[in-house]
Amino acid sequence: MLGAITDRLVADLEPLEFRAPVTHVYNPLRYARAAFDAYVERYARVDVEAILLGMNPGPWGMAQTGIPFGDPTAVREWLGIRASIGKPACEHPKRPVRGIESPRTEVSGARLWGWARDVFETPQRFFARFFVANYCPLAFLEASGRNLTPDHLEQDERRRLQAICDRALLETVTRLRPKIVVGVGAFAEARARQALAAHGVAVGRIPHPSPASPVANRGWAELATAGLRELGLRL
Repeated sequence: MLGAITDRLVADLEPLEFRAPVTHVYNPLRYARAAFDAYVERYARVDVEAILLGMNPGPWGMAQTGIPFGDPTAVREWLGIRASIGKPACEHPKRPVRGIESPRTEVSGARLWGWARDVFETPQRFFARFFVANYCPLAFLEASGRNLTPDHLEQDERRRLQAICDRALLETVTRLRPKIVVGVGAFAEARARQALAAHGVAVGRIPHPSPASPVANRGWAELATAGLRELGLRL
């Protein structure tokens, strides 16, 4: 359903280069494409009620599994996706890709998919109304292995990246025709508003489930449910 959009996104991102402090760039849409395609084929639907939009892969989530917010346990046990995962072209020794069988938890993904499981019980019920995507498919690492989010890239690098990701988001929204795009966090909301300004689709926000957020650590699931209800999405 989204194959041509993904192909173009991967091709457009390929020539980009990033300066220090970025030392490693992972693109799971290349080495974990089989898992991403399985996710889209199984769960993407036209006329979905809402797209939940994340920022970019974390080193222990989508960078491992190819699935947005892709905590490996949630991907295996709730989404039911198993696929062969390759390796990034240049792998950081402190951030090895072990794939869907990785034993490490990705907290943001565990929270998001755990909330979906608790509220909807089955993936089929959740994806009948929602789809989860990431604005940017690239993970950026510093020499230390620390994750660098796209909003901290150099201005010229960020501008080129956003032009590509804005276009892919617009194409995805045009294809899936959601009633609303919900940014999971302030960055995703801001990019959605910019990229979709001429589209007319509604845009909103819920908090990001990152453990770096004190608010999220006090009960993200309840905040997500309340935020979606405020946007008119009954759960």
